[in-house]
Amino acid sequence: MAAIFTVRLKKLCKEFSLETIYTPKDPNDILISSADVNRPGMYFAGFYEFFDNKRIQIVGKSEHGYLDLMEENARRAILEKFFAERPVCVMFTRGLDIFPEVYEFAKQYEVAVLRTQDSTSAFQSALISILNVELAPRITRHGVLVEVYGEGILLLGESGVGKSETAIELVKRGHRLIADDAVEIRRVSNRTLIGTSPENIRHFLELRGVGIINARRIFGMGSVKVTEKIDLIINLELWDQTKMYDRMGLETEYTTILGIDIPSTTIPVKPGRNLAIIIEVAAMNHRQKKMGYNAAQELLNKLSASQEENETDMDVWDAYV
Repeated sequence: MAAIFTVRLKKLCKEFSLETIYTPKDPNDILISSADVNRPGMYFAGFYEFFDNKRIQIVGKSEHGYLDLMEENARRAILEKFFAERPVCVMFTRGLDIFPEVYEFAKQYEVAVLRTQDSTSAFQSALISILNVELAPRITRHGVLVEVYGEGILLLGESGVGKSETAIELVKRGHRLIADDAVEIRRVSNRTLIGTSPENIRHFLELRGVGIINARRIFGMGSVKVTEKIDLIINLELWDQTKMYDRMGLETEYTTILGIDIPSTTIPVKPGRNLAIIIEVAAMNHRQKKMGYNAAQELLNKLSASQEENETDMDVWDAYV
C-alpha cells in the first residue's frame, strides 16, 4: 500500500499569507492529503457525484458572482449542502467578501475558511505546484546530489567510493551541494524528480579522516541549494579490469526511480582520475544532448561519410584503370 503524505494547513497559510476567516482548530492540526484542488461551481449547481472532501475548494469570482445573484434562501440552501460535505478547506480568492452564511455553516460543520488577495488562476497554479511537491511520492537513496552547470547530478555508489570527496571538489569549483549521504527523492510530476536533503542533515558532509563539515559555513551560502531537479544519474564504481565500459556514448542508459527513467552513466574510479572534472564534462555533455547535439553521433557520421568518399574514389580509380 502506497504511503500517504500530508501537509499542514498552517504551512500553506504561511506560504501564501492567507487570511484566516475561520478554523475549527489550530491550522497546524489540519492536514491536507490531496494535491488536487476544486472550483466548486458544479457543486453549487447541485452536481455532487464526484465530490471529494479531501480536496481544497477554491471559490473565485465566477462562483462568488453566481452565489451573489441568488436570493438569500436559495444561497443558504446551496451553501449548507456544500459545507455539509465537510471539505477539508475552502479558500476565497481576490479578497472577495464572505457571505454571512459562510461563517454560519463553516462553524456548524467545522470547515476551515481562508482568504487570499491573489487572483484565482495565479493562486490555484501556485497552490497546485506546492502541493505536488509536499505530497509527492518519495524515497530516500544513499548518494550525493549536486548542481553542476545547472544540471542536477545524482551520484550513486558504494560507501567509500569517493562521492562526498567528489562533491567537495565540485563545490570548491563553484558548483552547489544539495544533499550528502541521504537524498530524499520526490516524484512531482509524470516526468520530473526533484531531490533534497532531510532537514536534520542539510548542508552537512562526512569526509573520512576529517569528520563532519558544514558546507554552507565553510564555502558560503552560494555553495548550497535546498532542492534540485534530477537530470542525470552517475554511478561511481571501482575500476574493474574485466568489465567493458562505454567509450562512445552512442546509446543512452536509464535508471528507473519511482517509475521515471532518468539518463544514467557509469564512471569507473581509480587513482589518478579527476572525478570532479569528469563530472563537469558529463554534465555539459548531457546538456548538449538535451539541446540536440551528440558528439559521438557526429563523429560516427563523419567516419561514415569519409568511408563513402574513399569507396567512391576507389570506384573512380578502378574505372580509370
